Amino acid sequence: MSGAPFLKMNGLGNQIIVADMRGRADHVTPQAAIAINARPETRFDQIMAVHDPRTPGTANYIEIINSDGSIAQACGNGMRCVVQALTAEQGRQLFTFETVAGILFGEERDDGRITVDMGTPKFAWYDIPLAEEFADTRKIELQIGPIDAPVLHSPSVASMGNPHATFWVYDDVWSYALDRFGPLLENHPIFPERANISIAQVVAPDKIILRTWERGAGLTEACGTAACAALVNGARTRRTARAATVTLPGGDLFVEWRDDDHVVLTGPAELEWTGTLDPASGIWARNGAAA
Repeated sequence: MSGAPFLKMNGLGNQIIVADMRGRADHVTPQAAIAINARPETRFDQIMAVHDPRTPGTANYIEIINSDGSIAQACGNGMRCVVQALTAEQGRQLFTFETVAGILFGEERDDGRITVDMGTPKFAWYDIPLAEEFADTRKIELQIGPIDAPVLHSPSVASMGNPHATFWVYDDVWSYALDRFGPLLENHPIFPERANISIAQVVAPDKIILRTWERGAGLTEACGTAACAALVNGARTRRTARAATVTLPGGDLFVEWRDDDHVVLTGPAELEWTGTLDPASGIWARNGAAA
């Protein structure tokens, strides 16, 4: 088949590729994702592969691929990029999408920011999932560092369509070696599907500072689902209100946990450039120039 058009975008610095797979039966292969990520020009955190809808009433099915080739269940920053791309193409502003995690809604606001309804959080240990039973996932037994003086411990855990652990700290989030601890915690046996690992500092009931090691992607400038998980974990542990600005390395996201239990994420998205890629091999060309 011919190459698939793609847009190189970012959602608050989170590097995103939106691949147009509509009208095609093939998929972006893990090998292609790894090859695309190997090039500095196309290094990414997630590929958002936009397919034809599978369910009546939805605009598209979105397959989300991590930079290691694995499939992700959710990506808030990537969904904002998809909404902006399709709004620019179609003129409409409100979309209903399906992912492996369920149905999501996205809208471009009049101020240019994108709001995505990320669905409802899950807190039961078997929904996150965890490898063993915890009656209360607001605080689980997990630590890293010396037993008598752990560096990080007792995270709140939740699922936003993907598993998240939020470690609460009082110190500057940049004072922790997340590049060292992140891979160990992501792959800890307590997380049978691995997990996204965040360090969160609450500076006010409506203000959280957050850094995240993303499952399958590593350190990123921003992780939308981690921001959502931090907010709901903060609210249910009485650290925060039900709406807050979450400051990530790439900038600010606004997250609200509504009374209907849905978590809504608002932030920017930006188009950088466009090209065409081979979904099987990952060979790509930038529009107007050879790769």
